[in-house]
Amino acid sequence: MNLSSNTKSNQAEVVYVVDDDEAVRDSLTWLLESNGYVVRCHASAERFLQSLQSTDKSTISCAILDVRMSGMSGLELQERLISENLPMPVAFITGHGDVSMAVSTMKRGAVDFIEKPFKENDLCALVDRMFAKARVDYSQASQRKVTQSLLSKLTGRERQVLERIVAGRLNKQIADDLGISIKTVEAHRANIMEKLNVNTVADLLRLALSDPQPN
Repeated sequence: MNLSSNTKSNQAEVVYVVDDDEAVRDSLTWLLESNGYVVRCHASAERFLQSLQSTDKSTISCAILDVRMSGMSGLELQERLISENLPMPVAFITGHGDVSMAVSTMKRGAVDFIEKPFKENDLCALVDRMFAKARVDYSQASQRKVTQSLLSKLTGRERQVLERIVAGRLNKQIADDLGISIKTVEAHRANIMEKLNVNTVADLLRLALSDPQPN
């Protein structure tokens, strides 16, 4: 039995199973729960999407989707997750004839696909890989929020100075660019360092460049 690392974590971790075949849902639930995972099942893509509206956004999760379902298909669900900015790692359950279709889902960002009938070890290894990706994604998203919160403290002028620091401009060049004195540039630099809680220019650049939003 594979004791999943999520049983040791304080952070909630959930595997969603979305399949319109009750027997498949029951089989996956039994296999995953017996290996220590927390599982939530849904009989349709529509019900799954509805459930996410009331789900804690800090929940680290991944999803196992059936490629072919009545109503919204697994591929359409994958597109919805992407378009609605719900980028949890997903993998697909496929029949033998759906392999080429499953490959196309990987081009859209799916972690992998697993063919029926699947082996327990292969299934658990796949879920572990998805959780590993989900943890990294969650950590990066959290760091981006912290960075954006810090950058929001800067005044408009401080942002202009920061942009030029990131571009490699010297104090004199920044002063000329903005029509201010070198001492004023130095004062802005000091304020920027304090507000962003960094001690070196290297740390300042690392933080500024990690922000995906324009300064």
